[in-house]
Amino acid sequence: MTQTSEKPVAQDYFLKPGYIYLPDRPTTISTVLGSSVAVSLYDRSLKTGGMNHFLLPYVESSEKTTARYGNVAVLTLIRMMTANGSNKSNLEAQLFGGAFNSKYSKRDVGRDNLRTAKQILAGRKIKVVSEDTGGELGRKIVFNTGTYEIVILKVDRLRNSDWYPYSGDR
Repeated sequence: MTQTSEKPVAQDYFLKPGYIYLPDRPTTISTVLGSSVAVSLYDRSLKTGGMNHFLLPYVESSEKTTARYGNVAVLTLIRMMTANGSNKSNLEAQLFGGAFNSKYSKRDVGRDNLRTAKQILAGRKIKVVSEDTGGELGRKIVFNTGTYEIVILKVDRLRNSDWYPYSGDR
């Protein structure tokens, strides 16, 4: 006798820098971070979640508003979640990334990225329930939007094979 599961099988999605993803079904979202930051939002009532991945903290010019910037990416993900039926009071956030390694950069853009995300979330009264941020190591993040499980793998260096399409020694 064959058993069928009532839970849909999660699809896989690689979130590139400068993008936001809010799937319409359970999905495993993965991304790779250095100084960039990813914010995951999850609605505990609707059991849905999404994620952004931004590179820089802030943009003022309305002609350049893209998800590459934290002030755009975080606000847009919140708007997408509420447009999808979420109530802000049911949203929880997790923050990842924001590393700084002086061997690669003189400016700590990771700290600035984190500050932007935290200020926006606090201003919208969205609770940050977990964060894995700062330090010198890069991170690989895997977020299952159906179960709200997140895996964080810290790596000393990011390799080309860490980026989608995956290949080599990952």
